[in-house]
Amino acid sequence: MQPGSARCYIGLPQWNHPDWDDGPLAGSSQLSPLIRYSRYFSSVEGNTTFYGLPSSDAISRWLNEAHTPFQFCFKFPQTISHQAQLRHCNKELTELFNCMDRFEDRLGLLCLQLPESFGVDNLDLLSRFFQDLPEDFSYAVEVRNIGFFQKDEQERSFNRLLMERDINRITFDTRPLFNHPQNDPVTREALSAKPNMPVHVLATGQRPMVRFITALDWQSSMDYLNPWINKAVQWLDEGRSPFFFLHTPDNKRSPEVARLFASKLEEQRPGQVCFSDWPDLQQQQSALF
Repeated sequence: MQPGSARCYIGLPQWNHPDWDDGPLAGSSQLSPLIRYSRYFSSVEGNTTFYGLPSSDAISRWLNEAHTPFQFCFKFPQTISHQAQLRHCNKELTELFNCMDRFEDRLGLLCLQLPESFGVDNLDLLSRFFQDLPEDFSYAVEVRNIGFFQKDEQERSFNRLLMERDINRITFDTRPLFNHPQNDPVTREALSAKPNMPVHVLATGQRPMVRFITALDWQSSMDYLNPWINKAVQWLDEGRSPFFFLHTPDNKRSPEVARLFASKLEEQRPGQVCFSDWPDLQQQQSALF
């Protein structure tokens, strides 16, 4: 891929949230959540597949509703990643890939989120697992064991394994959340659910994936978010097509974070950001008069 053809896909961890209906999108409730969401965002973290595969009818509906160039990203089911921990799961893998085949070029990344108990002593197992994966898909992996963050030979071996197979190492940047903890219920819940791992920034594949979560006061997190703009520019110039997923502790304000990120990136690399401006309340009111 040449630098000019690279694209940055921007999304959120979900395509529906009850608070979004009461804000800028009020009045468009006759449309499905995915139709509305994909008007603005170009990807989504498909967490539903972690718990179970979608039905054939659901897949057909999603493909019909999502606007081009929308890219679905889905997680490997927990039956593979957490329960089997990559062992003896051929049946589950077959079911997964039969399901994912339906998405064809609308599938962005298949994401393997490994549990904290999966450490660097399992690198050989991970390598064998990768060998058996079909080459027709793009993959990303997120590790949550501190052994993968020691900047030692084991971490380097892990990174080399990913680079050899063009598998993207997911970065989950939770620093704004953990470095500025608050005592409100929303933040406490997020602190208990999100991993607190170091941020090691590198692209091991052609489609780097970054998950970023702000503090509840999301505007206080800009010192952490702004460097990701520069990294996205670098990756685009290298011909990579990164995926950025923006979170807030309750995701109520996550569209606003994504809008700011996308606008800053668009200023530097116009035409390479897959995002249509999420309307704020002022824009919505102006449209009424």
